[in-house]
Amino acid sequence: MSEFDGKVAIVTGSSSGIGERTAQRLAELGARVVVNSASSVEAGEKLAASLPNDPLYVQADISDKTQCQKLIDATIAKYGQLDVLVNNAGWTSLVPHHDLESLTDDIFEKTFKVNVFGTWYLTKMAMPYLHKSEDGNVVNITSVAGVRPMGSSVAYSMTKAALNQMTHLLAKSQGPVRVNAVAPGLVETPWTKDWATQHAGIAAINPIKRSATADDCAEAVLALLRNKYISGHVLVVDGGLTQVS
Repeated sequence: MSEFDGKVAIVTGSSSGIGERTAQRLAELGARVVVNSASSVEAGEKLAASLPNDPLYVQADISDKTQCQKLIDATIAKYGQLDVLVNNAGWTSLVPHHDLESLTDDIFEKTFKVNVFGTWYLTKMAMPYLHKSEDGNVVNITSVAGVRPMGSSVAYSMTKAALNQMTHLLAKSQGPVRVNAVAPGLVETPWTKDWATQHAGIAAINPIKRSATADDCAEAVLALLRNKYISGHVLVVDGGLTQVS
């Protein structure tokens, strides 16, 4: 048997980057995976079609509460269960921290709506089904920006700090469902492919001399799922960056 045989996992924002690699690894290890994206339908459908174990693709924007319910309902309708929720979907915009005028209300509100409200909606809706699982799990993809005052914008850093605290609170209150987080530093993904200056800056000061990869982050998710006595942990995956900055 494969490691995650019989498990059903939703991975939000999984048409590319960390979410894509996490979906692939879970499927490779036996899970039935629900691929999700808000708008990249073709990429999401292509990924789902490439996965083993009878995958499902569901288009849903998690910032919309109704679409969160659609994602949960479609999962339960197809599989009748939910064992793992990986909250990877998120949004940001590069705004220098000193430039408060450029951090417009629209950017601020959208960042919170996707990163915090959407994750909260979906997790709350998923929790009754996770409680029915023999090993229900939530893994939130947060950021080192939620641990230190850094990141693509002040709003982004604030939302990731909120998700880290949400992780602790839900781990405390929702056991035996386990709730953990992976907090990467800067990651090489399609979203950051044009951020050459930022990647170079990280490489210059990071002890491991590079940004993270999607595979680094996916393997961190698997590590938290595998250890059945870890809950409430925020696993920083930053190559040692927070040790020097």
